[in-house]
Formats: sequence, structure tokens, C-alpha cells
Amino acid sequence: MPGTVPNLGPDRVSLGVTPTLWWNDDFPLIDIGIPFEQCVSEMALAGFQGCSIGHKYPPDPAVLKKALDLRGLKVSEPWVSTYFTIGEDVRTVENFTRQLEFLEKVGGKDIVVAEFGRSSHLQPIPLFEHRPEFTHEEWNVLTGGLNTIGALAADKGMRLCYHPHMGTGVQTAADIDRLMAGTDPEHMHLLLDTGHLWFAGDDPLATAERHKRRIKHVHLKNVRASVAEEVRNRRLSFQDAILKGVFTVPGDPAGTIDFEPVLATLGEAGYEGWLVVEAEQNPAAATPLKYAKTAHAYLTEVLGW
Repeated sequence: MPGTVPNLGPDRVSLGVTPTLWWNDDFPLIDIGIPFEQCVSEMALAGFQGCSIGHKYPPDPAVLKKALDLRGLKVSEPWVSTYFTIGEDVRTVENFTRQLEFLEKVGGKDIVVAEFGRSSHLQPIPLFEHRPEFTHEEWNVLTGGLNTIGALAADKGMRLCYHPHMGTGVQTAADIDRLMAGTDPEHMHLLLDTGHLWFAGDDPLATAERHKRRIKHVHLKNVRASVAEEVRNRRLSFQDAILKGVFTVPGDPAGTIDFEPVLATLGEAGYEGWLVVEAEQNPAAATPLKYAKTAHAYLTEVLGW
């Protein structure tokens, strides 16, 4: 059937989903006990082609690949936290290298990173007021470190995709502009996360238009505007925001983001890669399979699959 967004057919993009609908990887106590096997089975049941890696996944790449292959799923990405700005470059590179080896064994291509040096998002403190503002020196250290690990990824035929994140030093559209200006476009790519950008107070569409040639990975996350406003006004933490339901999926009428112009911009730019649904919701309040199916139905309708 015809969709409203051109150039993003199944020959160009794959639909993935993160396990943060089933449990939370930042706050493991946000969990109702759903095991790995149920999570990935429901991902496949909802119609997705792949998934990111969560903390309940088997650490053995052979075991993980077998479980995903059984369900027709591929790995969209693993996550690596970087700590260049607090002097942990050696450990960061070592951990990144291990994740590259893991990704190679499970057959993935994209590896997602975010700089968590002095991040406020894991702390029980106001999210916005305490996020780090990097100095000129820290920006240089960060961009240099990312260029280094980006080259390591490229050497293995993989892509480093940077994830701007709430509570970190790369949170806003201006931060993204600075990051893109300071990094090698051949080795350091952008992950567009619609939800984090909107929550930060910026327009995801404007960032997509400005950096469309650098975007190689996409997280499609919706935002409940009233909750985002409450988090700002009441000086709440990131965990508070998650528990109150700040995020939801594309296709949920409670969300505020218009995804069609963003997807159209990507399609016009010739985007190829993963479109990954993400909604860090409390599974006790938002049935994971229901929201996964809602998101998949919305995207396949918009894309015309």
C-alpha cells in the first residue's frame, strides 16, 4: 500500500526496537520480571526485524545469535558509554574494542555511543540543572577520542553512531552542531534520537535537516509534552521522568512529535539503515507488546510497507 513517506522501503531500511519497552537498562529496578526470551519473542511477534542489546541478553555472542536467529531478529546495535571527558580514555577504548569484537560475532554493523562523563541522568537530582557543560578542553578531548574509536570501527567495516542524550554534555541541538563540526564525517556519524532532542527543547526535524548526511542510525521515540514540562518545572530527575511516562512510541496519540516530516527528510537524503523504536517506559504501566505493536503498525502504514 502507498505510504506518506517515500524512499524508505524495506530494501533501504530495517525496523528495530529496543528492550527498554520491556525493562529499563539505566534503572534496572524499573522491571516487572520479563525474561530475555519473552522480550525477544514479543519483538518478533510485533513484526520487528531487529533489536538493540539490553542488560538481560546472553553475554555469549553465539548463544545470543542463536536465540535471535530463531526469531528472525538481527542486532541493530550495542551501546557503549564513553568517559573521555573525565580522563578514562584507556578504559573507554578497551571497552569499545571489546564491544566491536562482540558486534562482529553477532553480525551487526552499527555501534552506538554517548559520553557519560559527569552525566546527571543516572543521579537522583534535577536533570536539566546538573547536566555538564563541557569546557573547550573537554570538547577537544571528546572529539579526539570519538575520532579515534570511529576509526577503529571503520577498520572493521562498522559505523560509530553518536547518541545525544538527556543529562549529558551532548544534549541540545547546539551541542550536536559542535560535535559534528569537531569530528571526522568519515568515521563519526550521528544517531538521531527524536525523543531526547524534543525533551531537550529542540526540534528534531531541524536537526535532521541540518545533519541529514551524517545521520546513519535513528531512534524513534515520542514524548508526552505535559510530562516533559512537569520535569522541567518541578526540577525532577531522569528516573522521575521515566516513571511518569515522559516517553512513548511513535503512533501513540499521547505523544507530541510529528514523525512524518522527519522520516521524509531522511528519505530525501537517501538514508539507509535502522529505524529503531525506543520508549523507556515502565512496563508495569505500559504493556510492552501493546506499545511495540502500536509503533510497528504506525511505521508500516506511514512507510507504506
